[in-house]
Amino acid sequence: MDRLLRLLLGHFVRRGTLRFTTARGSVFTVGDGSGPRVAIRFMTKAAERGVVLDPELKLGESYMDGTLQVEDGTIADLLAIVLGQSNNGMPPNWARLQWWLRFFYRRLRQLNMPARARRNVAHHYDLDGRLYSLFLDADRQYSCAYFEAPDQSLDDAQLAKKRHLAAKLLAKENQSTLDIGCGWGGLALYLAEFCRARVTGITLSREQWQRASERAVEKNLTHTVDFRMQDYRDLREKFDRIVSVGMFEHVGLIFYDAFFRKAAELLSDDGVMLLHSIGRSEGPNVTNPWIAKYIFPGGYIPALSEVLPAIQRAGLLITDIEILRLHYAETLRAWRERFLAHREEVERLYDQRFVRMWEFYLAASEMAFREQAMMVMQIQLTKRQDVVPITRDYIAREEARLRALERGQRPPLRLAGE
Repeated sequence: MDRLLRLLLGHFVRRGTLRFTTARGSVFTVGDGSGPRVAIRFMTKAAERGVVLDPELKLGESYMDGTLQVEDGTIADLLAIVLGQSNNGMPPNWARLQWWLRFFYRRLRQLNMPARARRNVAHHYDLDGRLYSLFLDADRQYSCAYFEAPDQSLDDAQLAKKRHLAAKLLAKENQSTLDIGCGWGGLALYLAEFCRARVTGITLSREQWQRASERAVEKNLTHTVDFRMQDYRDLREKFDRIVSVGMFEHVGLIFYDAFFRKAAELLSDDGVMLLHSIGRSEGPNVTNPWIAKYIFPGGYIPALSEVLPAIQRAGLLITDIEILRLHYAETLRAWRERFLAHREEVERLYDQRFVRMWEFYLAASEMAFREQAMMVMQIQLTKRQDVVPITRDYIAREEARLRALERGQRPPLRLAGE
């Protein structure tokens, strides 16, 4: 096994410096000698076999179980090297057979019927609410922030994201607005508070629904914000504005047509919709099997080429597309640093294995954006050509107006976990 490990890993790792210690005690180094050295140790032969036979699944499992340990550097450093070998999102050549099998069955794995969709959401979002308070910003925005400057804080970047979305929505007073996948309610409350919109926020997470509803009471916005536990497929009302942030990744490839047809049905004739979703630049792929098993069951990050045809078939017009590249990498870096600063508290909530699982998840996600072709797409949709201005300068003007409204009304910032 030692000889096979050296052969396969030496062929795969061409950039960086990675030292391996096998379960037998053999030591070898692969890569071109560049960058800081990262050293890992296999504690068992089973971990070695797993990484050889199914690296996309077993690398994360071995780290979770402690049978693969990082001796020099961090798991983020290791993943930066591993994911930096190729930007096409493909596994090593020797693991391509599993990739093809997963690609063949990917639609079945994303068969997110309503009951299954609720279970998938509960798996991730109905964890102990204290967990998310430890690493998210004060508003609990669990999606890509919008960094207007390199040194901007996470809280300010998340506020800038909400402002950017509101500006693109052209949100106005008394407009009926739907937030599909409203999370803990931060964006819906922002639209109600600063744009004076009437907002309906829907989620399948009981934890998120309860906390969002409590926040509406705290802000005295229950007369303009209605949070519901409801599937988007069950909605019947018409809305002037529709926004969806970080939810589309849970829809499932086979439901894209249904999602956009329902959006077209719900959107008024002079309405505006904005979709904010993680996307792939390299084309259709599969969900990483470790992510699908432990973090986001039923989830899939689409290529733009998989989304646009469904939009067109629904009869919606694309009026703007913006691609955010490294914004999510910086968001995830901030989350990872905050999470690790509170790892002892997370361990008290769960256990060491859970801590390693989430560290791996945050690090792998960050490095996918830094080293591979992941991005975030914001797609603006209408039913008519003349609904939004013909130039994009209205976005900056509206952001400036909202920024002025925010001054003097912002709560004091707090550190994660406070």
